[in-house]
Amino acid sequence: MATVHLQAISKRYGATTAVDDVSLDIADGELLTLLGPSGCGKTTTLRMVAGLVEPTAGRVLFDDQDVTYLPPRARNIGFVFQTPALFPHLSVADNIGFGLSVKRQKKDAIHARVEEMLTLVGLAGYGTRLPAQLSGGQQQRVALARVLATDPRVLLFDEPLSALDKNLRDQLKYGILDLQRRTRKTAIYVTHDQSEAFAISDRIVVMNGGRVEQIGTQTDIYLHPRTPFVAEFIGATNGFSGTVTGHDGVGDAARVLVTSDGLTLRCRLDQPIEVGTPVVAYVRPEDVEVLGDGQDAFANVIEGAVDRVIFEGPTAQVRVDIGGREFRADVSGGERLTLGTSKGKVRLGFDDVTLVPVGAGAMPEGARPSHEAAAEPPTGDAPGS
Repeated sequence: MATVHLQAISKRYGATTAVDDVSLDIADGELLTLLGPSGCGKTTTLRMVAGLVEPTAGRVLFDDQDVTYLPPRARNIGFVFQTPALFPHLSVADNIGFGLSVKRQKKDAIHARVEEMLTLVGLAGYGTRLPAQLSGGQQQRVALARVLATDPRVLLFDEPLSALDKNLRDQLKYGILDLQRRTRKTAIYVTHDQSEAFAISDRIVVMNGGRVEQIGTQTDIYLHPRTPFVAEFIGATNGFSGTVTGHDGVGDAARVLVTSDGLTLRCRLDQPIEVGTPVVAYVRPEDVEVLGDGQDAFANVIEGAVDRVIFEGPTAQVRVDIGGREFRADVSGGERLTLGTSKGKVRLGFDDVTLVPVGAGAMPEGARPSHEAAAEPPTGDAPGS
């Protein structure tokens, strides 16, 4: 196991900057996820950790060892790619033991290690099969076993579940988490899938445009986004561009008043903010309630016309026209079955509103990224995700 330190690493391809001045400290045994859309720099960052891409600037350290210019084979890493990339002509056992045979381990030691890895990934008894005789999920577990067999210092995952169907992804992501916890390996995981990131991470690094937008736990990032990008990228949200026009109340009842196209919202005061500051006010759909007659015990009550109701099984989306703007509320329980497709008026109530100043950029408040990483396919050096 090892700590991983990225010190102001950047990668430029001509005039294009794929990764821009990223610094991170990843703790021993931590599972850190790099999350962001395609082209955000997460893959290029991971490849620099792996040694597949050389940084234009900055350094990569494992513990106190500078590995910036070491080739991948000298770093003792385990890299799990988007596709398993198994040797089709070799058995499962031979695939898992391949790295050990390259290191000229004794046959008895290789056999024992392979059996140990097969048991670890839940494939005991599958050693004689060929990759073509396995499902996609089983092949990815073989790839993971092959990586773990060589006892790497650091595990790197480049969207390992992206080629699998949803149900299999949901099963395997927890399998990866379980293996990482049992082996206590330091791991950097790259994905664009928020559900994966939220399910398995100790911390999440949200990247955009080659830079770090925010680092934190799942609740930090979801409940307290620091930039408009994070607020809009993570989960569904309703956004109101407006201006701070005043303050109301004291203590726990203190509210910031934000005016947006004639609509005034009362928002919790999480940090000092001056009157006249342009902001975006964000409201999560699950924090909105559809109100019945006489209900108004909310900081904000707004009225609009139901445009449509989208039934999604456990929940239903209620899309409401608020003065020409679409506003979304997510409802659950029996209420989702009674809303129907009515086009009538509806009242909505909510308390929680998150304010983000307009122009807030990557890592505000001097929150220097102290943890980060990214991933990319094993071929090609073009700037990518």
